[in-house]
Amino acid sequence: MKQSILAVKLITVLFFISISASGQRPQNIESSLMLLNVQTGQTKVILNEKRHFEAPNWSRDGKYLIINSKGFLEKIDLEGNNLGKIRPDIINNCNNDHGLSFDGKTLIFSRNDKEVAPRANSRIYTFSFETEEVSQVTPKFPSYWHGISPDDQTLVYFASRNGQKDIYSINIQGGEEKQLTNSPAYEDGPEYSYDGQWIYFNSHRTGRMQLYRMKPDGSQQEQLTNDDYDNWFAHPSPDGEYIVYISYLKDQKGRHPFGQDVKLRVMQLKNREIKDLTPVFYGGQGTINVPSWSPDGEWIAYVQYRQ
Repeated sequence: MKQSILAVKLITVLFFISISASGQRPQNIESSLMLLNVQTGQTKVILNEKRHFEAPNWSRDGKYLIINSKGFLEKIDLEGNNLGKIRPDIINNCNNDHGLSFDGKTLIFSRNDKEVAPRANSRIYTFSFETEEVSQVTPKFPSYWHGISPDDQTLVYFASRNGQKDIYSINIQGGEEKQLTNSPAYEDGPEYSYDGQWIYFNSHRTGRMQLYRMKPDGSQQEQLTNDDYDNWFAHPSPDGEYIVYISYLKDQKGRHPFGQDVKLRVMQLKNREIKDLTPVFYGGQGTINVPSWSPDGEWIAYVQYRQ
């Protein structure tokens, strides 16, 4: 009997070790909020804390960043001071897919709605800074926001529908969603270019996660990267000349887990030249999931981790 109990305890311990090693449950994590100048390579650590936070957005006026932690959204100024949670009474249970409209008046966020399903229950909402009204955009789930058109009228997002993981768009006021990709492969991370001419996204259609772009109606899909990395979350620069993205060094089998060896890279779109922006660091999920360029197009914000 004692041997059976010990065996169960050992299996339990090994189970939680394996979860931690696979990056599924970040525990005892130190998070660093980083600013990186894309042209010079200069980096700044503006916030370093022994907790887990994720996915910085840059405010449209350039004065603060938005991060998520434990389901809440927080403002962090450029000196690393915490300016407090954004309406935690009505904005909570958030995941790391959030951002701002181009005019800065609306916050878009994805919220985990456990009341509709126990898992894969994310839906997209908006919050008006002017009226403080929260509106639900997507009735269907799971839906994970990633981008907005420059005219602030159309949202693009990843959604799982009918057994497929594709890219969709919808009017910011809601209504009928439009499917932009239709592939059995996992496709994610859609984001508009600042001129509204392209939507950048990543797809596993070749057997490795690579970067693509397409027209806003889903046409003219073209592949941008083709290498031995797993490339995720292309973020176009305000001037339209570059995309910054995260590369996993190892094949993640179509996933983007936390706690892996990654680096940030930049592609010059005119000639498709790619170079590393950072050395390899400990990161992945939560590092740079959402739009994170500074308004002047000089800096990006991201998170790196340490156990």
